Amino acid sequence: MPFTEVCNTYIRNTFAAENSFRHRKQEEMELPVFEKIKPVLPQPYWKGHDSAVACYWKAWEIAFGNLLQPTEENGFVANYIDSAFNKCIFMWDSCFMLLFARYGCRAFNFQHTLDNFYAKQHDDGFICRAIHESNGYDRFHRFDPVSTGPNIMPFAEWEYYLHFRDKERLSRVFPVLVAYHQWLRQYRTWRDGSYWSSGWGCGMDNQPRLQEGYHEAFSHGHQVWADTCMQQLFSAKLLVRTGWELGRAHEIPDVAEEIELLTNYVNQRLWDDKTAFYYDLWRGDERNSTKSIGAYWSLLAGAVPEEKLKRFTAHLENPAEFKRPHRIPTLSADHPGYDGSSGGYWRGGVWAPTNYMVLKGLDAAGYDSLAHEIGLNHLEQVVRVFEATGTLWENYSPEQAAAGSPAKPDFVGWSGLSPIAVLLEFVFGIKAHVAEARLEWRVRLTEEHGVRQFPFGKAGMLDLWCGERSSPAEKPEIRASSNIPLKLVIQWDGGEEGMQL
Repeated sequence: MPFTEVCNTYIRNTFAAENSFRHRKQEEMELPVFEKIKPVLPQPYWKGHDSAVACYWKAWEIAFGNLLQPTEENGFVANYIDSAFNKCIFMWDSCFMLLFARYGCRAFNFQHTLDNFYAKQHDDGFICRAIHESNGYDRFHRFDPVSTGPNIMPFAEWEYYLHFRDKERLSRVFPVLVAYHQWLRQYRTWRDGSYWSSGWGCGMDNQPRLQEGYHEAFSHGHQVWADTCMQQLFSAKLLVRTGWELGRAHEIPDVAEEIELLTNYVNQRLWDDKTAFYYDLWRGDERNSTKSIGAYWSLLAGAVPEEKLKRFTAHLENPAEFKRPHRIPTLSADHPGYDGSSGGYWRGGVWAPTNYMVLKGLDAAGYDSLAHEIGLNHLEQVVRVFEATGTLWENYSPEQAAAGSPAKPDFVGWSGLSPIAVLLEFVFGIKAHVAEARLEWRVRLTEEHGVRQFPFGKAGMLDLWCGERSSPAEKPEIRASSNIPLKLVIQWDGGEEGMQL
């Protein structure tokens, strides 16, 4: 007799029950046209680097061309930026896109893209990593090993909050993010509290990380996944910080407890002191010896003890490992599976999102000079390919100024990070501290450069200009104006000066 009964296996999550996005009415708002809203966007200038500025504008043009509206059929609730990949919205693509798109939120509120994922949260807290744009259905069953992740939605929301101080949004997303984090801990951990994923689930589809006999894309491999553990540690810390902001930290003691557990675990079990690196842990407690860029989530997670930082970050400066002509390959060049010619997708390809993750981590760990060096190299290589092809690509070759293979063109998509966020934050060195009404400008370039209409908080708008210098040690000539009062702190090689705007 055929089995026809459908069993309900949901264990309802109390935080998911608070999710207001699931009951929200669809947004009815026209999409902006790029040429009309272009004057509203930040306007960078960099003398002698017209191609970099042209690449910046190309990224915005493609991004605004990928805006879509919700439909009755898909049940989405907000206008959104499409990942431009396969007619699905993607969780981690969307998060990374928002990290550059927040600079354009005066023209279009890109952050609402995540609302469509929140609207599809299940009763137990699960959110699928890919959702069909045609009908709004999850692409994967929630218990499929490739169904969800990486969990970086707290990262995208926290960065937005730091930039705009929108506490109302923070309050609305908090229970959604807690429920999702708790789902992952319930269904994606081993008995010791460590986390697992899969090639597709971790986003780095074909990295050679698993033991022989397991499928590199679809299997968890009975493996502890270093990047997933770090992301969950990072998520836990951000959720606790969010809880303190909202007066709700006392409601998530389980999340707070996980911080100590995961910090100890990754440093006791995944760290190899001989090579000074974090590795995945195979079945049988053997580290896999694959140096993946995913290990550098540890910097953003604040997992690396001070005494280990110098040796760990040194891999990024080693030409035999990650310091290739185009930095940073996603797989260390000394791995036998490294593909230097094309990048082999995640077997050495250079990807904007993982590069941006490393840059943010280096900055958080106090290695801002190295972040500038790597960011400048990456941007220069991306611009060289833009000059040759007229567009941005999904990923890039680590050995030459060329697109990776395979790689989609016009990919904005997360590749908008390179000419927008990397340019402003790590090449120009502009860092906003909205809560403190302070903006840091770490001036390292010697060419004349600046940006008009730089957004600062909900209402702030700044014009910033730096004159040409003969050396990095020369005190920069700065002109700056703001429509709101704030302190501008200028830093250069060997000096610092503040001015009140």
